Amino acid sequence: MQARLCPAEASSQGEQRKSVTATLALWAAAPAAAGGSFGLLLPILLFIPIFYLLLIRPQQKKQKSWQEMLGKIKTGDRVTTTGGIRGVILSLKEDTIVIRVAPDNLKLEVAKTAIASVVQEEAK
Repeated sequence: MQARLCPAEASSQGEQRKSVTATLALWAAAPAAAGGSFGLLLPILLFIPIFYLLLIRPQQKKQKSWQEMLGKIKTGDRVTTTGGIRGVILSLKEDTIVIRVAPDNLKLEVAKTAIASVVQEEAK
């Protein structure tokens, strides 16, 4: 059951709806100020190159140097894994590496992508 409003309340709500509707219609029909839309887009357009230079480009350079480092590893290199395990490379496979971990000469097979850095070559 709907509650009935007194005539005074009903007319004020109707007037409010008409005034809101008229305001929105006038606002939508008003022509945009010259250069107004460009002024709104300018900050967004400036953020794109700044975002690229500060975030994307350094990450791409880091990724490229890491890929080069993975391509240059060979047996006998001392490496550190992403888990912090340090060892000497015994053998290389397609996507895995076998490393020897001191002091017990434990052999571990890790993914090639788990290599965080090449520390140095083992002295021969």
